[in-house]
Amino acid sequence: MGHVRLLFCVLSLTASGFVLLADTPTQSTPYWAYCVNPPSTLASNAPGTKPKHIPGSDASFTPAQIADLFEVPDWHPASHPAMPGVVAHGRKPDFFACAYCHLPNGEGRPENASLAGLPASYIVSQIADFKNGIRKSSEPKFLPATNMTDREWKASDQEIAAAADYFSKLERKSWIRVVETSDVPKTHVAGWMLVPDMPAATEPIGQRIIETPENVERTELRDDTSGFVAYVPKGSIKRGKFLAAGGDGKAQPCAKCHGPGFRGSGNVPPISGRSPTYIVRQLYDIQSGARHGVLAPQMRKQVQNLNLDDMIALAAFVSSLKP
Repeated sequence: MGHVRLLFCVLSLTASGFVLLADTPTQSTPYWAYCVNPPSTLASNAPGTKPKHIPGSDASFTPAQIADLFEVPDWHPASHPAMPGVVAHGRKPDFFACAYCHLPNGEGRPENASLAGLPASYIVSQIADFKNGIRKSSEPKFLPATNMTDREWKASDQEIAAAADYFSKLERKSWIRVVETSDVPKTHVAGWMLVPDMPAATEPIGQRIIETPENVERTELRDDTSGFVAYVPKGSIKRGKFLAAGGDGKAQPCAKCHGPGFRGSGNVPPISGRSPTYIVRQLYDIQSGARHGVLAPQMRKQVQNLNLDDMIALAAFVSSLKP
């Protein structure tokens, strides 16, 4: 598993070897929401060539194939509709395969967005915002967002429409297990997400959400049947429910726009069951002004009085709900 983990730390940077992790760089944004790979030193080891396997799949892929951002390792092709070319392969050298980051099931990972079940028109509008430079990240070093602004918008209108149609038709499912706790596994950033330290140890959760794979090895192999666990501070779900209902008067009730059960309404996206670190990033980006767009001014009014603890509580609550 160690070789695979090192392989994924180098994605989007180099495909020729492994990296040795250094100390986490300092940043002004919450590091656990904007996981930035630490500076790395290229080692001379070459990726292994032995095919990898996962439970419940007859497929096999080599580490080099798994690291190819223009070729999605599709472990369960029968579990989803046929992927359009833009989703499965992208277009060299312009933009990566959509499902490489967002996965064939559309659920994505903590460092990016879940696209499954989003309205196709909403997906198209967000790509347009990336293209027009009005949707950015508050953390310039956060590569998953930078890839969207630098690369993915280069798809043609037809390719974007095909990708949006594919992801919009996928069923949303439970993908993240939310757990309230006082202590969490010690983690570090690797592959743009938090992974547990080895040997295992624990520490107080503090003012954080710790979202990490249920099974690191399977996540590194991009298995779209292996989800995530999000550890949140004790009492945050109850506090988030209170805030989401308009408690404290900091914002209007979230369901007013996001619909019953927070499962979306019209072109307003669902937020129930989504990655809590993703939700915190979006609240933070809208509040900071990094994210604009048609609905952003309305959302900015909603988030302008929130502090980080409020964002954590809201994210914990809506993420704990059924998709």
